[in-house]
Amino acid sequence: MALAVAGTALALAVPLPATAAATASAKAGPAPRATAPDPVSVLAYTAKERRESLAYWTPARIKAVGKSVDLGPTGPKAKPWQGTALKTIGRLFFVNANGADTWCTATAVKSANRSAVMTAAHCVRRGSSPGNTHILMVFAPGYSKGKLPYGAFAVRTAMTPRAWENDSTDDLATLVVDTDRSGRKLTDVVGGQDIAFNRPVGGTISSFGYSATRPQLGEELLRCVGTAKKQSAQQAIPCDMSGGSSGGPWLADFHTPTGKGTLVSVNSSLDSLTPTQMQGEVLGATAKKVYDRAQHG
Repeated sequence: MALAVAGTALALAVPLPATAAATASAKAGPAPRATAPDPVSVLAYTAKERRESLAYWTPARIKAVGKSVDLGPTGPKAKPWQGTALKTIGRLFFVNANGADTWCTATAVKSANRSAVMTAAHCVRRGSSPGNTHILMVFAPGYSKGKLPYGAFAVRTAMTPRAWENDSTDDLATLVVDTDRSGRKLTDVVGGQDIAFNRPVGGTISSFGYSATRPQLGEELLRCVGTAKKQSAQQAIPCDMSGGSSGGPWLADFHTPTGKGTLVSVNSSLDSLTPTQMQGEVLGATAKKVYDRAQHG
């Protein structure tokens, strides 16, 4: 069960195979060897679309979207974060493929272009449905109770695994955001979390998200803490955050006084409508390709 909020229900992700490349004609000699499909799918927003995104997400609209969803009481495992301000984590606002205002959670990470953000693929597009993409997307780092202390950054491009676009697997994404209104790059403003690939599953994880559960309703950052365990092709931790927490970071080696850690996954799916467990991808070779395409984009 995916976690992005949509209307009064959780957004569900559902897939479509890519088309095959045409082969050369017989007259041209032996058919060339088929080229492996690009493992990264890139969604780009025009300059006009990015300006529209920033204009669309007014304070009134942001306030209204939180009030539009109530997924029940916040569970006992998810605690409001009351430590140092986590500047790198924020709400990712967008209009989904159904045309509904909604949000996920996302995190600024260290990158070559100082503009990369990690989240879940279902916060960018529906799985197994190449044409169903989300629009008017902006990242508000450090969001808390209606305040955008570092402004909003329009999303310029969004990279997801091709496997998500076609088969609803590998639920992760890396976004590249524009500079802010003063021309500053994202991590120059808020810093960035470390990120690790091919890290063995295990150890204590702090997972964060803007869950649409009450009384917070997406206005405050919640945290779950637990030991990661391998679960089929994914990993899981004890957590009862719900819709809206999608894409929130899993931080290993989290240092409470500084708010720094190493991102090893993102919130992807729940075990049930009354959740006790959060699942996230294991960041391997595909995730690294997605991130590298973004950080050099």
